[in-house]
Amino acid sequence: MSVEANTEAGRTGGIGGLIAALIQLYDKIPSDIVAILARVIIGLVFWNSGRTKVDGFTIKDTTFFLFQEEYKLPLIPPDIAAYAATLSEHIFPILLWLGLAARFSATALLIMTLVIQTFVYPEAYVTHGLWAVGLLFIMMNGPGVLSIDHLLKRR
Repeated sequence: MSVEANTEAGRTGGIGGLIAALIQLYDKIPSDIVAILARVIIGLVFWNSGRTKVDGFTIKDTTFFLFQEEYKLPLIPPDIAAYAATLSEHIFPILLWLGLAARFSATALLIMTLVIQTFVYPEAYVTHGLWAVGLLFIMMNGPGVLSIDHLLKRR
């Protein structure tokens, strides 16, 4: 605990002072660190999923089978859904990692998450909720200073 926080804890006294000191420390967590963690981790989730759908630059037959037999999205033909999901899971993570159009990429992945939650795996709400929290953080706060978006904004 810092001297400043320790002094504040002593002045306020007891558990209330300790809580106040901890809150001061939490307030100092840089949102840019949280943003890059969100970008990297959420990007990995979707990238890894996308990699299971391809063999080199070719979409696997099993991917088309999954969209036809297991995922069964309404309103979208299975082959179009397979291409759209596979491309999305490769493009948007890269954009997130670069911090380029990060808020829009996070929005696209959040929509994808909502579709997965609603139509494919509704029982996986905890996992999808965690993805949504990270994506919403990026949408609300942007990608942080370690991003191309930040560099473009400064110009």
